[in-house]
Amino acid sequence: MSKKLSRYRKKRQPGKTPEPFGGNAKFSGCFVVQRHAARRLHYDLRLEWGGSLHSWAVPKGPSLDPNVKRLAVRVEDHPVEYATFEGIIPSGNYGAGSVIVWDIGSWRPQQDPVQGVRKGKLVFELFGYKLHGRWALVRLRKSETDWLLIKEKDSYVDKKTIFSEKSVFSGLENRDVGSKSKKHKNQSVVRNQPVGGGRWVAPMLATSHSSPFDRPGWIHELKYDGYRIEALFRDGKAELFTRNGNAITKLFPEIQIAIKYFPLKQCLLDGELVVLDKQARPSFSLLQGRFALKKAREISDASYAHRATLFCFDLLELDGKDLRGLSLLKRRKLLKSILADLGPIRYSPDFKSGVDLFASARALRLEGIVSKKADSLYQSGRSDLWLKVRCDRTADFVIVGYTPPKRSRSGFGALLLAVLSGKKWVYAGRVGTGFSEKQLGVLRKLLDRILRKQPVVALDEDTSEEIQWVKPQIVVEVRYKQWKNHLRQASFLRIRTDKLASECKANEEDKAREIADKAPAKVEITHPDKIFWPNEKYTKLDLVRYYESVWPWMERYLQDRPLMLTRYPDGIEGKSFYQKDAPAYVPDWIRIERVWSEHSGRELKFFVCDTVQTLRYLINMGTIPLHVWASRAGSLEKPDWSILDLDPKGAPFGNVVRIAREIHSICETLRLPNYIKTSGGTGLHVLIPLDRQLTHDQSKTFAELLAGVVVRRLSDIATVVRSPAKRGGKVYVDFLQNGWGKTLAAPLCVRPYPGAPVSMPLDWSEVNGRLKVERFNLRTARARLRREGDFLAPVLEGASNLAVALKALSRLIEAGP
Repeated sequence: MSKKLSRYRKKRQPGKTPEPFGGNAKFSGCFVVQRHAARRLHYDLRLEWGGSLHSWAVPKGPSLDPNVKRLAVRVEDHPVEYATFEGIIPSGNYGAGSVIVWDIGSWRPQQDPVQGVRKGKLVFELFGYKLHGRWALVRLRKSETDWLLIKEKDSYVDKKTIFSEKSVFSGLENRDVGSKSKKHKNQSVVRNQPVGGGRWVAPMLATSHSSPFDRPGWIHELKYDGYRIEALFRDGKAELFTRNGNAITKLFPEIQIAIKYFPLKQCLLDGELVVLDKQARPSFSLLQGRFALKKAREISDASYAHRATLFCFDLLELDGKDLRGLSLLKRRKLLKSILADLGPIRYSPDFKSGVDLFASARALRLEGIVSKKADSLYQSGRSDLWLKVRCDRTADFVIVGYTPPKRSRSGFGALLLAVLSGKKWVYAGRVGTGFSEKQLGVLRKLLDRILRKQPVVALDEDTSEEIQWVKPQIVVEVRYKQWKNHLRQASFLRIRTDKLASECKANEEDKAREIADKAPAKVEITHPDKIFWPNEKYTKLDLVRYYESVWPWMERYLQDRPLMLTRYPDGIEGKSFYQKDAPAYVPDWIRIERVWSEHSGRELKFFVCDTVQTLRYLINMGTIPLHVWASRAGSLEKPDWSILDLDPKGAPFGNVVRIAREIHSICETLRLPNYIKTSGGTGLHVLIPLDRQLTHDQSKTFAELLAGVVVRRLSDIATVVRSPAKRGGKVYVDFLQNGWGKTLAAPLCVRPYPGAPVSMPLDWSEVNGRLKVERFNLRTARARLRREGDFLAPVLEGASNLAVALKALSRLIEAGP
């Protein structure tokens, strides 16, 4: 028995109150605010650390206004189990009255909480359903028990918010707690329905549809990026089931507990289980992480740190009655009446306009929408009365084989995919991008368990590649641009552990192909005569024609690479801006690659230029230069090259040439292939192929070491000092252009300077005192490419053994200048 809870237990008698007395529960970082209608209504703030809930009674409750300081009286510690207690403490017991869970979540102290309490100031962050951001508990002078609860100034400050008085579990107010027979609207309608089975029901599934619509008699809901779940409550117990009827109750205690407090005898809910990220957007990766947990302590901790939310959109049974014979609108009306406004289980709202909702879903980077016939009955299986429209074109496929990895890639090269047509597997194409290093390893382990000698599909493509066939068991979700006979521009999204291989049927996916809008034969150029280079009179159309003319050489550098655009809508003398994140209005045929940004705290949608029509579209937006990542979609962690950017900033160009020649000489000594191009400005770019053998950080370290050797040898003209004011007239050898998310002016791109210069690949024999970079421009570049070819192309064709080269570089550094 914990000494911390002795005061708590002295005030209560087991058997006379339903309150917990403390057992073996171990939560990590939990907080709860309970609304307690005792002799005087008050709120109890409880913060878990050290094996108990440290508690303060707050008579007037929390305020989001920093100027409003609430009295908070320190009371006895409570057992950890009390965090989820909701009910009535009987008359005659200490604290008699109703208790609801007004808010719950996780908390993070800004210092050691024991020291904070001892010093009289505890600063912390709350991550609840109602309370967020930084808070402080400050002890009043000359008092051990009286504190002030104060909202710290941050983005969650709100002087106008009036909180709901309802529980985040049951949706009840204190006066309603204890009722298990809450009166619902249309009570007679429920009474007249047949008796329910009180068990899992095969779910009703939506059919893919090509585009959003507005039609009379239809409602529209958001499509959540999660797992389809049915939640059953009966006989005082809650159970959770996947779409295939598998029990997952123990994995999500926060959902299980919340359902137990519903003011009902029995219900069966249908919805989507998600884990919301810091931006309140569903995160499938966080949800998958929850499914992977095995240990009870890990599951308990995650139920607060990465708590799940069940967005309910249908009610199949209520108080023992089967509601599937009622219309959707009637079922949803009943559903809304039993759910809380906030909390682990919420109502998924519907909207009148599918077109408007879809536009909002795209703008918010959500998965899509589901449109439903308002009078539809609930029928298990796929139905045309429910239609799903995805923001991205995605479909589920079964893996039937894989190709071996090439070069430095691990796991496999590409997955071969299929769908079921009748009883026969039909080849759908392959996917080779979108995998992280971890996913490559995980999938390979799974596939090696289900190997087979013969294929289950007939390939309709010529291939001499070695293929390892596997049993058709593992389902994956894939994003793609088009799907006729084979998938085009396919990118892996995730493994679908919640879906059976037999569910990947060709007739369903055939309908999904309607979404694959064809790119226009030619993107129309608006304002083609707008002057972009006033001195040369070059127009927007001149720029478009240039990029079209060099596309056969430029394509290799743009393919699969996230882009950063620099847009000049009014030409080089007008205003300009950078753009990484693609806007919501971009047409569906433009390829987008989603990449998480730590800086932005969200996913960014990068353009990827895989076709000449995409290039026309980007230039029509006013883009002049295109900056590319060093790595490609599918292996973003591994760059194709390392770069040294020679930036003169006023230093003589002859010094730039001299430094470039020195880098070339060092690389030749190290037996490192190396290539060079003009920057399109006043500098030069030296590129060393990596063939994805290094990470971004390793590439930057490698470039830094190489730059150090160069600077030591040519200290009179070269520097690694970044600030132009501190360079002393020397050329900056910039190795910091290597790293995650760093970009390079794409080879052959036009730069927004007078003369319309082009970033031109060079032969090393041209890098001498006679080199004039201004010779390479919008008017001359294509003729040179046709005459000389692309000297930079080998940078994508492989690298030497970098381990050997790095050892040689280390010896070179040790030897000194």
